Amino acid sequence: QEQLAESGGGSVQAGGSLRLSCVSSGYAMGPYCMAWVRQAPGKEREGVASINFYGGTRYSDSVKGRFTISRENVESTLYLQMNSLKPEDTAMYFCARGRALGTDCFDVQDKWGQGTQVTVSS
Repeated sequence: QEQLAESGGGSVQAGGSLRLSCVSSGYAMGPYCMAWVRQAPGKEREGVASINFYGGTRYSDSVKGRFTISRENVESTLYLQMNSLKPEDTAMYFCARGRALGTDCFDVQDKWGQGTQVTVSS
């Protein structure tokens, strides 16, 4: 069974940092475009960052310069380093899979993990 499992969420004060991880099971993450998306209470799910097979990245304007997406294909692990966190970053963060060899999956994915909660207090 193909699954994604996130970890690393938690509660932090504004200005702090967290590192999210996502591990795939049942399939090799390497060939796939991967993304992080988030959903805050009462809001729609939104793209945060994506990284394609070729290493190309894309970020939302709200996190650009503060968050960094990376991947370790041998270990089938996706990361999101989040620095200078703000209260508006509070949300459930989901790891998501796009198309194999896809060049962009920022807006479109077909598999998601269960999510990990990030709470930033002011």
